Amino acid sequence: MRIFAIALNPTLDVSSDAIRVVPTHKVRTRNQRLHPGGGGVNVARVVLELGGAPELMILSGGATGALLEDALGRLPIPLDLVHVKSPTRIATMVHEEETGLEYRFVPEGDPLSEHEALSALQRLETVRDAFIVASGSLPPGAPVDTYARMAAIAGGNGSRFVLDTSGPALAAGLSGEPVFFVKPSLSEMEGLMGARLERADAEAAALELVGKGRARYVAVTLGAEGAILAGPEGALRLASPKVEVRSAVGSGDSFVGAFVWALSEKKDAGEAFRWAIAAGAATAMTSGTDLCSKGDIESLMKRITTTT
Repeated sequence: MRIFAIALNPTLDVSSDAIRVVPTHKVRTRNQRLHPGGGGVNVARVVLELGGAPELMILSGGATGALLEDALGRLPIPLDLVHVKSPTRIATMVHEEETGLEYRFVPEGDPLSEHEALSALQRLETVRDAFIVASGSLPPGAPVDTYARMAAIAGGNGSRFVLDTSGPALAAGLSGEPVFFVKPSLSEMEGLMGARLERADAEAAALELVGKGRARYVAVTLGAEGAILAGPEGALRLASPKVEVRSAVGSGDSFVGAFVWALSEKKDAGEAFRWAIAAGAATAMTSGTDLCSKGDIESLMKRITTTT
């Protein structure tokens, strides 16, 4: 199946290094990198790295949108551009060398008009027989049920809808047409359930979503501890391989991208889960807004173990 990624709120990701981050004083940075970013964009980048042929729809606006399009234009990813008035966001990541800490500044973005939000939905109606991956936050002004409406369109077109978002958009996205796959973090699952969750509780909550028909597969990511995958066959828990973490940027998107790519290659859900765990860890090994390499993913897969 095709892989069609969606980034309604993409970013230009700018990352750099500083000896120390302090208030008031000018902080000198070096080693600046710029990448196209945002959930759906990162998913497409990972699928491409793994040898897939993703397509990507983005909302792009202003001079920063032109820079984003230029950066993406250097990659062999077909783009479906929805032009909007508001400028594309710039997200900034600074790695503090003295402590190893990472500071991330991510603006919410400017509001969309109702017409602009509707344009994205209309474009989706032509996508058939695909994995449709909606990843990232909703821009201000987009209806909270935007992802639920996308799921309905995907279901009507014979596609499998994959959702990776948070907060009200996540709750609304799971309230209508069943989704194929959803990937909340533990904190996002807690928000969805309205309660603190231990690991066993998170597994039960994921199985409950599957049992109620809200999603066919639910992956709850646990950071360095790995993840839980719930599906029709039950639950599987995998530990993440231990790596030196350099940046958390894009790990969740890499998880989603690898999982969907593996399924598109006719691998079963358990094997796709292994690819996803390895991709998330491989991205954590990279600096700034760099994402995983296929070589690192394949190496890490040998170290993934089932947990109890």
